[in-house]
Amino acid sequence: MAKAHLLIIDDEPNTLASLARAFRLAGHEATVCDQSARALELVKNQQFDLIFSDVVMPGKDGIALLEEIKALGVTAPVVMMSGQAHIEMAVRATRLGALDFLEKPISTEKLLLTLENALRLTRLEEENRELRGAMGKHELVWRGEVMSRLMAQIERVAPSETRLCILGETGTGKELVARTLHQKSQRSTEPFITLNCAAVPAELIESELFGHEKGSFTGAAARHLGKFEQANGGTLFLDEIGDMPLTMQAKLLRVLEEGEVERVGGTGVVKVDVRVIVATHRDLAQQVREGKFRQDLFHRIYVFPITLPPLRDRPDDIPVLIDHFHRQIARQNSWKPAEFTSDAITELQRYSWPGNVRELRNVVERLLLLAAPGVVDLGTVRMALPAGSASVGAASAVSDGRGTLAERLDQIERTIIIAELDRQQHHITNTAKALGLERSHLYKKCQQLGIDLASLRRGES
Repeated sequence: MAKAHLLIIDDEPNTLASLARAFRLAGHEATVCDQSARALELVKNQQFDLIFSDVVMPGKDGIALLEEIKALGVTAPVVMMSGQAHIEMAVRATRLGALDFLEKPISTEKLLLTLENALRLTRLEEENRELRGAMGKHELVWRGEVMSRLMAQIERVAPSETRLCILGETGTGKELVARTLHQKSQRSTEPFITLNCAAVPAELIESELFGHEKGSFTGAAARHLGKFEQANGGTLFLDEIGDMPLTMQAKLLRVLEEGEVERVGGTGVVKVDVRVIVATHRDLAQQVREGKFRQDLFHRIYVFPITLPPLRDRPDDIPVLIDHFHRQIARQNSWKPAEFTSDAITELQRYSWPGNVRELRNVVERLLLLAAPGVVDLGTVRMALPAGSASVGAASAVSDGRGTLAERLDQIERTIIIAELDRQQHHITNTAKALGLERSHLYKKCQQLGIDLASLRRGES
């Protein structure tokens, strides 16, 4: 059994001494404490593998202490001990999250068995979290209507052999969609292989896709199986297909038509059974018109297009994405989960997210590093977002092409005023001064633009 760091809380010096001695003789480290208030300070500042706590203590009893320990988000299991145990007390402690309830006096054998069981359970929980985390890396997270419609498309087309083209801005999650399509297909037990066409030099992409024989070129020290052979029976995802060189496009077209590849330097063909899914952030139809993409290949891959919306068009998904990423990041770094205040989430929903979901994940990690322990608030968000970043309201008012000039200008003014009110914590005089307005003029502006100052103060904007 691995060495464990334990916290023992009891107001009886003899109990503390005997329990600590038993654990230390078994090779563990034991910290002892005779006060509930001191115990809370210890669990805030140190990590323990297991906590033993007496129930009956002067001042704050063990049950109240257990409630506070759990409220702090402490993940270490807690075992309660009492010489005055009764069933109601044990039931209450268990409901509050206690792992076990031991009746004093406790034999050394029972003590060490309880510790062993607790450590085994903790290990299993950690393994489960790691497995969930690994799965979560390739999980589509959504809540809003926009993604609901997209998921319905995915469910409909995934079981088929239809060729799919995933369209969307950089960072919207095109590979995640491709993985989801594979997982929901008849090929889900076979390989899922990826190649980013923009990341491979033009002179190497043929070898990467089709493989090569030993000695076929300088540096080819052994036979190499290409992505098509690696994906045989499964799915090959070609990301950024719009960046593939024209000469390579012709060779790819032949593979899609014939279902066979020829390795560089090889003398024969290899049959392959692969479902090809492609993705791009480019306008392929425009590239065809400009002669940058083959029309015959376009028609081969553009059978069923799936368009991923940018994050700025799916603000309802931002809270669940924040929760997903912050728990994933906290788990990877062994950090405690944080609390995001409502105004912090609202501010993140207002941002335009030019880097889409990928940028959101990076910002969440930045927020967890910048935040005061346990809380991400509005000030933290403003520190983490790029300087001079535009809100989604102002950006969309200019870019979506809807409304008259006056209506678009009103929207921009409204966005600027609300952002400044938030920045000044809804202090009207300071907001007016920052915007170069008279206080009375600001009030009139808010009335004209439909800004409800009272609702904003309550966080209902």
